[in-house]
Amino acid sequence: MQRWTLLIGGRKIETEGFQNVINPSTGGVVGAMPLATAKHLDAAVAAAAKAFVTWTDVSDSDRADACRTTGDTIEAHAEELARLLTLEQGKPLNGLGSRFEIGGAVAWTRYTSGLSLPVEVLQDGAEGRVELHRKPIGVVGSITPWNWPVMIACWHIIPAIRAGNTVVIKPSPLTPLSTIRLVELLNEKLPPGVVNVVTGENEIGSLMSAHPGIGKVTFTGSTATGRKIMQNAAGTLKRLTLELGGNDAGIVLPDAEPKKIVEGLFWGAFINGGQTCAALKRLYVHDSRYDEVCRELTAYAKQVVVGDGLSETSTLGPVQNRRQLDIVSTFVQEARDKGGRVLIGGTPADGPGYFYPVTLVADVDHGCRLVDEEQFGPALPIIRYTDVEDAIAKANASSMGLGGSVWGSDLGRARSVAQRIEAGSVWINKHGAIQPNAPFGGVKQSGFGVEFGVDGLKEFTTVQTVFV
Repeated sequence: MQRWTLLIGGRKIETEGFQNVINPSTGGVVGAMPLATAKHLDAAVAAAAKAFVTWTDVSDSDRADACRTTGDTIEAHAEELARLLTLEQGKPLNGLGSRFEIGGAVAWTRYTSGLSLPVEVLQDGAEGRVELHRKPIGVVGSITPWNWPVMIACWHIIPAIRAGNTVVIKPSPLTPLSTIRLVELLNEKLPPGVVNVVTGENEIGSLMSAHPGIGKVTFTGSTATGRKIMQNAAGTLKRLTLELGGNDAGIVLPDAEPKKIVEGLFWGAFINGGQTCAALKRLYVHDSRYDEVCRELTAYAKQVVVGDGLSETSTLGPVQNRRQLDIVSTFVQEARDKGGRVLIGGTPADGPGYFYPVTLVADVDHGCRLVDEEQFGPALPIIRYTDVEDAIAKANASSMGLGGSVWGSDLGRARSVAQRIEAGSVWINKHGAIQPNAPFGGVKQSGFGVEFGVDGLKEFTTVQTVFV
């Protein structure tokens, strides 16, 4: 079993304590995560602050080249990273699994590397010249989740360093190893201290969000943890970008053609086994299409193979951890107890690993947790409606607002409905299709700030107005 190390100031740092990382497919040990202390965090912040002094003075074009080179390095080690990711996260190597995630990390890194924030001239005339400059913040703290650990790490790290900041990243204790390896690879191309990694349990994240040496925290994870980060950050008035939970709704309109949309519906809901913040988690289907959508989704689900992620035949892997498996099981059982009709799945698998089958639950409505709360797993409630206005109202009856989708043949009608959904992103005839040039973020209690594109890059800067 490999004992991994922290990486601080370009150096591998041993720790006294370790914690095993578990393979969710087998229950076996993948490796040992180093347990950082408050002193390790202080050292990482100090290393990042030292590196910031010189990194911020590197020319814009040289920083772009350095970031672009990291993308080449990630690509060169893609299979190594994908296998390590599968071992600790569970997602399959193929399909929309680990290789897909590493490919996305490369694509986002390369695209972000090409972005820039030139000086904006707001005024230039007889009254004088006014310029708007974007300045790096300093040390950025990144706290990442267990569902897409490598890609989200790149979403945090690359725009931060592209804008001239330095980074201390803390991955989830459930999936830390692929992030440690990612940072090791980045350090082959970047100056020491520009990107540092510390690992441990939640207390390290709490210390990060309160640390006076960190100027900004970017966090992807649950709404509950996002609230704690805001509380901890208040003492130093840190800048924050929070991409939090989502209970995304999809609305199938009366003119939708179920056979044409079934594949998009399925993968909108079940990508990564439903363990995605912006996955489709509630599906509202018009009465005239309800039975057919249920049949088509069930038929599609029957061909999906759930198994060990290292098997090339697996389409989906296990739920990543026992706690999440228990949440999904509890939500489905409650829905069944309240009259929900399980079309497929609904029972955890026997044997090792945290396997839960693809599950569709029909004839449910608001008032059960599978609809009202984010299940974050492979179970989709299907809700019948007769009035589109009622479907819109129910879709918006959530404290969350990350994403939403509308499915129908009349694109004008679908667009009109989509624009009434209270969410940071809406899709028509697809769900969850994010891209590096389009800003992504939530409204309501799904967080604030955006990622991706120029708007996401700006999140890692402060504004300085220069009057000449």
